[in-house]
Amino acid sequence: MKAIRIHEDGGPEVLRYEDAPDPEPGPGDVLVELRAASLNHLDLWVRQGRPSVPKPRILGADGSGLSNGQRVLINPGIEHGEKITVIGEHTDGTHAELIAVPSSNVYPIPDRLSFEEAAAFPLVYETAYRMLVTRAGIREGEWVLVWGIGGGVATAANAIAQALGARTIVTSSSDEKLAEVEADAKVNHAAQDVVAAVKEATGGYGADVVVEHVGEATWQQSLQAARQGGRVVVCGATSGPNPPAALHRVWWKQLSILGSTMGTRKDFEAVYELVESGRVKPIVDKIFPLSEAAAAHERMESGEQLGKIILRIPG
Repeated sequence: MKAIRIHEDGGPEVLRYEDAPDPEPGPGDVLVELRAASLNHLDLWVRQGRPSVPKPRILGADGSGLSNGQRVLINPGIEHGEKITVIGEHTDGTHAELIAVPSSNVYPIPDRLSFEEAAAFPLVYETAYRMLVTRAGIREGEWVLVWGIGGGVATAANAIAQALGARTIVTSSSDEKLAEVEADAKVNHAAQDVVAAVKEATGGYGADVVVEHVGEATWQQSLQAARQGGRVVVCGATSGPNPPAALHRVWWKQLSILGSTMGTRKDFEAVYELVESGRVKPIVDKIFPLSEAAAAHERMESGEQLGKIILRIPG
């Protein structure tokens, strides 16, 4: 089969479109003939260098395709008791023509979705659902601040929060991106004071929940924008993991700081139901052929995307 593999760490130039051995399904596995796969920041991190990831490695956590003639999508988190491994990091991934996965990780594609849309939601929507619902306990009518609306987790968090009756404030440095999304308030964080804008939108109270995935560049403002007794839920730190703690804001405002990673099968199935019912719809940014994965990586690294970047797999 053809696949995108890395043999060394580095930039997009280390991605190789090449022949790779066909996967051999083990007990309880099914073979999926992939038709679409999406990019996640996880793919960039693995490509740039994860010592725990052996080489060569096929990248890609999300995918959709055909299994036994049926249209299916893949839940990228494989549960082993309390431990979860992620396709594309701990095993070979979906940026290939074929993949073998446990049958329990395969779900029918809802009729209203294309292969590309089906590949666009699993990892980021599962991550965002766990952040908002399982960890932060979001409630109807609450205000949610979502940084960097172009990325996958951010667009997913915005859609899920709205579907569950919350009100959202989204930020971007691009007025064009802000114009494309639905939200109760929109802030250009390159030109406006985000904390002041959040206070204005919420009548002076601040955000009940802050979706924090940026890290050093936004941490101080996240703590300031959260209301008294608010929750800041963290799933990543793309701009750096070690900002000044500002502990005085944590105790004075009695904030809850919540960590969140990936999601369980229960989280995935809950968000799958939201997608299946049409209450949330995955956003596809741009589609590249599998052979042009390097260009897709370059687009993600540039931050130009709004929604998910997709690789279309021939078949």
